[in-house]
Amino acid sequence: MRVVISGSSGLVGTALVRKLRALEHDVVRLVRGSPRSDGTAWWDPYRGQLDSQVLEGADAVVHLSGASIAGGPWTRSRKKTLRESRLTTTRLLAGTIGTCRHAPRTLLQASAIGYYGHRPNETLTEQSSQGTGFLATLCAEWEDAALAASHAGTRTVFLRTGLVLDRRGGFLSKLLLPFKLGLGGRLGTGEQYMSWLTLEDMVETCCFLLEHEHLSGPVNCVAPHAVTNREFTRELGKVLRRPTVLPVPAFPLRLALGEMADELMFASQNVVPTVLLDAGYRFTSATLNEALIRVLG
Repeated sequence: MRVVISGSSGLVGTALVRKLRALEHDVVRLVRGSPRSDGTAWWDPYRGQLDSQVLEGADAVVHLSGASIAGGPWTRSRKKTLRESRLTTTRLLAGTIGTCRHAPRTLLQASAIGYYGHRPNETLTEQSSQGTGFLATLCAEWEDAALAASHAGTRTVFLRTGLVLDRRGGFLSKLLLPFKLGLGGRLGTGEQYMSWLTLEDMVETCCFLLEHEHLSGPVNCVAPHAVTNREFTRELGKVLRRPTVLPVPAFPLRLALGEMADELMFASQNVVPTVLLDAGYRFTSATLNEALIRVLG
């Protein structure tokens, strides 16, 4: 299988490239710098430059590009960066797919469970409606930006991803030091639901979706059992054998981070991976305790 990947230097992209190459697939990484090997190809999404021959006849494209949502407070300038890094790249990629004579069969398009917004009293599936807030709007626009590929006949899958757990990057890596020092605690009331999956399962999910060509549309990339922030805090402390008795009040976080705190730290999203479960995907880590032990060794 020939797979073209954008965002290949990120946490998920790096692991996915490694996995696909280990399975002896032909992987082409889209890069903005000068290509350094036969396994890379140049593009410049902000100048609208992408050679369609890179995509011509590919079996699949995996589009993971986008600035980090947690990379800084959501100022007006930061919001613009978050939108442009997703919408500009997606429109170019999907539009170029639409011009191919032999378009890629599959597009796996990054998205996020932020699509559902703050839904404290609901169990959310792929059929749930769009929520409200900056993230929900951004995710909806992000998915809409890929429609040109779908209109060209390319099977398009939206990876609505939750918190990806890995000790080397992402959400969990930022918590390890304070928790190891005994400074960990719940955020606010701790009652907000967190939907998560391990990096290993995120990569395996991508491989599963590449192989199962009957699946399209939104797919919730989360483990089957969401937990509250209180439960997450307790399990992480238990695995690390450290106390978790220092709660972080909501007020100072909201004061410092504003909208970002409400949508990333205090939004409640109990998301279920209905499509994956119905298709027979088996998670390597179905419970949080299993996941933390596996991720943290």
